[in-house]
Amino acid sequence: MVGAMANNGRIRSAFPVMNGSKDLTPDSAPVSTTGSEYGQVEFTREDVEALLNERIKYKSKFNYKERCENMMEYIKRLRLCIRWFQEVELDYAFEQEKLKNALVLNEKHCADMEASLKNKEEELNMIIEQLRKNFESAQIQLAKEQTEKLAANDSLGKEKEARLAVEKAQAGLTEVLGKAQGELQTANQRIQSVNDMYKLLQEYNSSLQLYNSKLQGDLDEVHETIKRGEKERTAIVENIGNLKGQFSALQDQLAASKASQDDIMKQKAELVNEIASLKVELQQAKDERDHHLTEFKTLQTEATKYNDFKDTITELETTCSSQSNQIQELQDRLVSSDRRLQMSDLTTFEKMNEFEDQKQTIIDLKSRVEEAELKLVEGEKLRKKLHNTILELKGNIRVFCRVRPLLPGENNGDEGKTIAYPASLELLGRGIDLMQNAQKHSFTFDKVFLPNTTQEDVFIEISQLVQSALDGYKVCIFAYGQTGSGKTYTMMGKPGNVEEKGLIPRCLEQIFETRQSLRSQGWKYELQVSMLEIYNETIRDLLSTNKEAVRTDNGVSPQKHAIKHDAHGNTHVAELTILDVKSSREVSFLLDHAARNRSVGKTQMNEQSSRSHFVFTLRISGVNESTEQQVQGVLNLIDLAGSERLSKSGSTGDRLKETQAINKSLSSLGDVIFALAKKDDHVPFRNSKLTYLLQPCLGGDSKTLMFVNIAPESSSTNESLCSLRFAARVNACEIGTPRRQTNIIKPLDRLSLG
Repeated sequence: MVGAMANNGRIRSAFPVMNGSKDLTPDSAPVSTTGSEYGQVEFTREDVEALLNERIKYKSKFNYKERCENMMEYIKRLRLCIRWFQEVELDYAFEQEKLKNALVLNEKHCADMEASLKNKEEELNMIIEQLRKNFESAQIQLAKEQTEKLAANDSLGKEKEARLAVEKAQAGLTEVLGKAQGELQTANQRIQSVNDMYKLLQEYNSSLQLYNSKLQGDLDEVHETIKRGEKERTAIVENIGNLKGQFSALQDQLAASKASQDDIMKQKAELVNEIASLKVELQQAKDERDHHLTEFKTLQTEATKYNDFKDTITELETTCSSQSNQIQELQDRLVSSDRRLQMSDLTTFEKMNEFEDQKQTIIDLKSRVEEAELKLVEGEKLRKKLHNTILELKGNIRVFCRVRPLLPGENNGDEGKTIAYPASLELLGRGIDLMQNAQKHSFTFDKVFLPNTTQEDVFIEISQLVQSALDGYKVCIFAYGQTGSGKTYTMMGKPGNVEEKGLIPRCLEQIFETRQSLRSQGWKYELQVSMLEIYNETIRDLLSTNKEAVRTDNGVSPQKHAIKHDAHGNTHVAELTILDVKSSREVSFLLDHAARNRSVGKTQMNEQSSRSHFVFTLRISGVNESTEQQVQGVLNLIDLAGSERLSKSGSTGDRLKETQAINKSLSSLGDVIFALAKKDDHVPFRNSKLTYLLQPCLGGDSKTLMFVNIAPESSSTNESLCSLRFAARVNACEIGTPRRQTNIIKPLDRLSLG
């Protein structure tokens, strides 16, 4: 390890690479080709032993020149051998460090796999239970239909007596019988599909159990390392808590010292006033004494003349002696007051010194606390950066969870009981707990936004992902959740409110600002925009100027927008309006135009419910003339329609058809995610227009992020739990490593979804 420090921390390459990729074995020593002035020298175990046991032979004992030359040659070979051993030691140390890093990565991977397996097992149990209930309800409905069929046959036999009545009743019963038979056939098909799905789930559950038992053995080996890390983290947290406790105690002492200092200053002021009054009294006593002495002298003079006034003189002497005693007492009191004042000054000086010491101690503790908090912040930033890097390398879909605040009229007392946020350092800002029927369900995502999180804070978390589109990557961000959970607010924001702009306007502002700043570096960008919606499994162009092409009475667009994939992994939509844009103001105008054309409707869950999937696509083409480099990036921002239950939404008529189409497409999205998580050979992208349009984002080389939006009221607990489970499955999917597109491509007449 000395050699490694002498190299200024530079990591040397593995020794087999330096020696023609020859492997090191216990019986053969590595060969070194560096650090030797004789060129390439190879050492084996026999060479080293021969060198150590070598005895130098001399032709003549008195030929000192020959002896010196032989000795120098022997020393050089020994030095070369020592260097060779040092290099071997460095190579072994480097290999050991690589093995440690590989072990840490394997441990982390095992922990992630265990969590995902537990979530999958819970989801499968819930699905099996739901299928059993559906099967039982189908059996009950079948028995009821058979009973109704028998009753209809009995009534038909009884009513044959009257010919006219028989003919009318027969026609009606024939129609009822046909409907019942159709429903019976449909029920049989559903039962058969449920049975097939149940068998598939049983097989998948058994495979998961086998895989779980295999991972359990690997998990036991890494638990000890995880426990040591938890202990170190607990020690750091306790140290910070102790420092904060000391800091608060010193603040209390400082407050007490300030209070005692104020009392001492008040006592000092009182003593100064008392001394001043005593000095005034002393001066008055001195004046009276001088006056009496003057009178005494006058009386003595008169006494020599008039002996009759002796009594008066005696009285004056007595008065003078008493006043002298009073003066002496006042002088003693003045001396004691001076001493008390000196003691007060000394105590005040000591308190001031103690106050300064405590103040310095508090400053030191503050700096230590700030340093500890700064280290925690830096560690959290480093953890996020490494986490994002690992996800990009693994190709996982990143998932952000956002909980909207309670709306007026909703139950405000159940939020704390329904949704909770772990406060531990490991899960802070990443974990969310959902309570359902007194049972806690815990989930961990890349980021969890609390209800009071602003639109700007949310955008800051994804700003680097938007920047990747300018760098030549395919980027896809989509919002998922139930109706009324805040998806459209997250993506579009609140119209007319600058502070509550959504992700789409903020992303466009960032892209145009960055485009302007990169002009000084020689970059020129061209931007193209398209917007579409998928309504009842039909693609509609929201930027079309022909209103009949956008919306008809039956909701079906007369133009057929076919989806096609090319050999480069790009997706093209036929007959789709594509517009070049120069500023964010133009895009804002187009967004308003698309919002007016988008399908919305009123349900019991939402006054303005989105009845279609909205897809905004921005194609970015950049050229740097100085470096002759060209990049092609795509930014897809998608607002999915909300999943809803008919029992809660109360949809009928057109709303009912829309709800069925939305739930079907979202169910197809779930099937695609389920197949990706299982790494099946066949992924059913073609089951719906939505999944086929998102195929490059879900199964390609793009950077993909999903927002799962959650409603906090207790009545939405079931839907929130389903959304969180779906998001956990999405987070576990590996779709491939993102690839930057820097190939020179001709300008496209048509915009692709990437």
